[in-house]
Amino acid sequence: MQGLTPGRLLYWYVNSFLWDRGAGQTETVLNADLATLQGDGAVLDRLIGTLRQSRGDLKVNADDFRGWSQGARFYPLLYMLTRVYDVKDWGTGVPLKNELLGKLAGLELHHVSPKNLLYKAGYSRPEVNAVANFTFLTKATNLEVTNRDPAEYIPAYEEKHPGVVASHWIPMDPELWRVENYLAFLDARRKLLAAAANTFLEELAGGAGPDVEVGGPVVGAEGRPVIVDLGEDDEAKTSAECRAWVSDRGLPGGSENHELVDETTGEQVAVLGLAWPEGLQEGLTQPVALLLNEGAEIEAAAGEAGFRFFTSADAFKRYVETEVLGEEIFQPALSA
Repeated sequence: MQGLTPGRLLYWYVNSFLWDRGAGQTETVLNADLATLQGDGAVLDRLIGTLRQSRGDLKVNADDFRGWSQGARFYPLLYMLTRVYDVKDWGTGVPLKNELLGKLAGLELHHVSPKNLLYKAGYSRPEVNAVANFTFLTKATNLEVTNRDPAEYIPAYEEKHPGVVASHWIPMDPELWRVENYLAFLDARRKLLAAAANTFLEELAGGAGPDVEVGGPVVGAEGRPVIVDLGEDDEAKTSAECRAWVSDRGLPGGSENHELVDETTGEQVAVLGLAWPEGLQEGLTQPVALLLNEGAEIEAAAGEAGFRFFTSADAFKRYVETEVLGEEIFQPALSA
């Protein structure tokens, strides 16, 4: 096919998931893309043109990185940028490219500003778990950094391996590493990430892309998943326990980091920590979500989307037992 280069094909694919091409009326979108494929000539150009027409613009803006949690749409792009560019591990100075790390190729998700420090300073869960606060490190370095203050550890790693921290698109103004300036740090890093994303996409659009060595076939190879930093917060542990509890009762385990999307604009409205968008009994019960330590805006978005939500595990379990499973809960009588 004319114009069908690996770079441009990846450009179309990346933009398709960034702008959620499949959202809304999936059959309508699929039919439109199939119609675009008919005929000869620059098929891929026409597919890209259809994407651009639906969006109006394929440029990434800083606000596009405003999402939070691993369910955010731009989270996979951050991982992709880390793998294809000259991003270096802070502890070793080695580029985080799969073929260079060998057996250490598995990466762990790291919060630039640690969660405990931010929660103690009063920041909300979406702020603490913002995509712009994420980066990736080898397991050894992630364990080494642990929960240290970035105002302390960034200068140390920069002295050890100059340029390694900046290679992660982290602003290098020391004032932005201070916990009281955390929101300004997020704003500055979103701009750096957007600039890197646009450079990457422009290179792909030209039919090329970053110079990345292609490894062997992935079929049959052992997968190397990205691991979330080891110190899971209480919300993550509670959600995992609730999923197991529900599954033990023969009900679906739910969807973590469920994304609510505006069907008109395709924009992310909110991310629900744990949700059952089809209900715990599909067709019989309404959508339900467990929202732990979320802000009022997340709760409002869930309610507007038709979700019944609970802010504690105990309340959620009572709902499951009494209204879903129909079990009667007997409370012990209080002595006189």
